Amino acid sequence: MAHTAPAGGFSRTPDVFGAKVHTAARYGVPVVLGLVYGFWAATNRRDGGPITGWNVLFGCVTAIAFIVLCIAVATFAPLLKRELHSAVKSGFAGASVGFLYSQSGESVLRSTALGLVVAAGIFVVFFYRYYTHEDAEGNRIR
Repeated sequence: MAHTAPAGGFSRTPDVFGAKVHTAARYGVPVVLGLVYGFWAATNRRDGGPITGWNVLFGCVTAIAFIVLCIAVATFAPLLKRELHSAVKSGFAGASVGFLYSQSGESVLRSTALGLVVAAGIFVVFFYRYYTHEDAEGNRIR
């Protein structure tokens, strides 16, 4: 029997993954991203020099901070209105990029400028997506 869309509305695609897969992805993706981010920050900081214990510690602390913040943003940002939701996610992305850039030895002003540019670009993309897929109360329309 063929699946048909309800009269006058869009149908959602079926969810092919179970609850366990979604739970694993909810925490697994931030952990993997955090490990990559911590390694990248530590690599930027050592600037081609030898790997030291302090460098490894810096990478681990950076990874843990990124993981915690990423999970917090993913958990609490959807509870906000679309403008704040977009601002929180884009602020996190901009700050993350700015911090990575600052570890490469660049000035604070250039790091801040890059973080603001990235945050502004991501804000536009997220706001457009939420504006076109939610009603004024934040309910999905598609």
